[in-house]
Amino acid sequence: MSALFTTIGFAPLLPLWLLAILGLGAVALCGWGLFSRSRGTVLRLCATGVVLLWLAGPQRYHEQRRSLPQTALLVVDQSASMSLGQRAAIARQAADVLAQNKVAGLDIRTVTVRSNAHDGTNLFDALEQAAADIPPARFAGAMMVTDGQITDVPATVPERLRPMQDNGSRALLPLHILLSARGEEKDRKLSILQAPPYAIAGQTAKLRVQVDDTGPGTQAGTPVDLSIRVNGEEARHIPLLSGTAQDITIPVAQPGPLLVSLSASPLEGETSQLNNQTVAHITGIRDRLKVLLISGTPNQGERVWRRLLKADPSVDLIHFTILRPPEKDDGTPLSDLALIAFPVRELFQEKINQFDLIILDGFENRHILPHSYLENIASFVRQGGGLLLTAGPEFIGPGSLQDTPVGDVLPAHVTPGQDSMLVSRFRPTLTDTGRRHPVTASLPGAPKAGADLSSPASIPGLWGPWYRALHPDSTHGEVLMNGPDNSPLLVLDRVEKGRIALLLSDQIWLWSRGEDGGGPQAELLRRISHWLMKEPELEEEQLSAGIADGTLSITRHSVGAPAPASVTLTAPSGQSSTIALHAGEDEGTQTAHVPATESGIWRISDGTRTTYAAPEQDNTHEMTDLRATASRVTDMANKTGGGVFWLGDAPSSMHVPTLRLAGSGALHGADWLAFAKRDAHLVTGRTPIPLLPAPLAMALALILLFAAWWREGRTR
Repeated sequence: MSALFTTIGFAPLLPLWLLAILGLGAVALCGWGLFSRSRGTVLRLCATGVVLLWLAGPQRYHEQRRSLPQTALLVVDQSASMSLGQRAAIARQAADVLAQNKVAGLDIRTVTVRSNAHDGTNLFDALEQAAADIPPARFAGAMMVTDGQITDVPATVPERLRPMQDNGSRALLPLHILLSARGEEKDRKLSILQAPPYAIAGQTAKLRVQVDDTGPGTQAGTPVDLSIRVNGEEARHIPLLSGTAQDITIPVAQPGPLLVSLSASPLEGETSQLNNQTVAHITGIRDRLKVLLISGTPNQGERVWRRLLKADPSVDLIHFTILRPPEKDDGTPLSDLALIAFPVRELFQEKINQFDLIILDGFENRHILPHSYLENIASFVRQGGGLLLTAGPEFIGPGSLQDTPVGDVLPAHVTPGQDSMLVSRFRPTLTDTGRRHPVTASLPGAPKAGADLSSPASIPGLWGPWYRALHPDSTHGEVLMNGPDNSPLLVLDRVEKGRIALLLSDQIWLWSRGEDGGGPQAELLRRISHWLMKEPELEEEQLSAGIADGTLSITRHSVGAPAPASVTLTAPSGQSSTIALHAGEDEGTQTAHVPATESGIWRISDGTRTTYAAPEQDNTHEMTDLRATASRVTDMANKTGGGVFWLGDAPSSMHVPTLRLAGSGALHGADWLAFAKRDAHLVTGRTPIPLLPAPLAMALALILLFAAWWREGRTR
């Protein structure tokens, strides 16, 4: 479409600098004439001005223009909250109708926005980016098809919706909001305000929760029934009032993961019950673990034990070293010995049951502990305690612990005498059981099964050597590591309620010194200690599960060679199914992956062990408020002159407003929306017409000069 427009311009016949000099000269002469009182000076200046104006070439341009179409953005919300009901389908169909609406002079550009799991729905950011490559003169405004849950609504109108005009002012471009619902909706939201990630086993954890009702007709103080279910157990109910925070207590019976499912009773007429429920993840931990370390004589490994146990913030360590056994008498007066008397009775009778673990490092009895106290140690293990022994030459000499009541709970027996001490260079290796046992599985540098240890240089990261170990004549329990000639080196066993570990060498400290590459001494000792103290993650038989990205992952770990197995899966709705397990990547593991289509706690059982899983609560911006609402965007639409429209609650019955271009006035009505026409054009031609033709300029100049001569002549 073409149109004719008129503009004013100049086409100078002389350079501008020369015209400026001539003009200044004329003004100077006029000034001298006025100073000397010469008559006709002003008329001569006017004549000179006419000539200079003609030389400046004033012209009138007739421009031929073609109007350019305007572009409006159509921003379509496809975030997580739009998946409720038929919102997404309504939004897609409305976008199709608007995009296909043919309006002369108006183009529609569609932008689809999917939410960020952390930042929510950022429609205005998408509008800003999409409008960046549209020329400001051609940008007409925007439409948003959404449920109103927009997290980046600005406080003021965005720059793109108020562009600068040629006269320096700003024009407001309309923002129209189309909501995928019939009207304002109601919603009930359950929030966990405070929840501890850890809690002491045997005590209670405190959660602070609040239920909020939003939408038309809702008010604070409405009674709400809160259902609490811990690890799938029978639910208990607590009455709450909406809008009021309340503390609830959760019993933590034992160490390990604890899933607390919370569910608020539904609100009549609410949009969805998805945010009426949530899950709190709490890990039950033991209180400070108390460890008693007794070193028989000062040795190289003593510092290793102290550094390891002192570095663990969950451990309270009591350490004694036997510097002077009772039978040693070198004549030194007792007053000169800076020694602390060994509190035998207090440790091994009065307070022995307060410890979680006793470590005997190179301990040789030699009448230090009476027979009854040694029986107390054995009884401590049977009643649920943990005992760790590192054995060296003292284990096969007189006063050996295996010849005392403690020997009844030891997992190995060594024949007394030096023949049981193997002195040679060897590298510890893992047994088949050790490769599957959580205490030794995946230890850094562990040689693979069948590795040739005769050429260690060919095996990068191989464990460093030890130089002596005991050779037992019998063992029971689980042998995790082998020493020289494949003799047992590390043996674990369960004795009634307790556990015991025996390391048949006193040279693990060589790894800490980096002997020929060293080894994972700290990690191995940490795992042994925590297995003895019954930490759940080190159990031989485990069943674990977790949910991530909508997938439930199940892992079954077994020290024995696992046979093909299956588990019973119970969904939050109560529906049960049998899931087959398949061999996992790690030895001794079986896994399965199934879609987690329901929110809440899933129960998984293999017939012996039971575990639970629940998805982490993410995308809080999207799930905090599930209503379709205009409350967040109405003010912005009003500021820009746009309208707010409710499309309906079903694609078959929705009403999409018609689209048009408006010259002036209102930009929306009950069933229509519009964008204002803007002067976007392309100049296709220009025709110059002189405003001061040469004959007219010469005639005016001569008339003015004649008038000046006549005026000057009358004075004579």
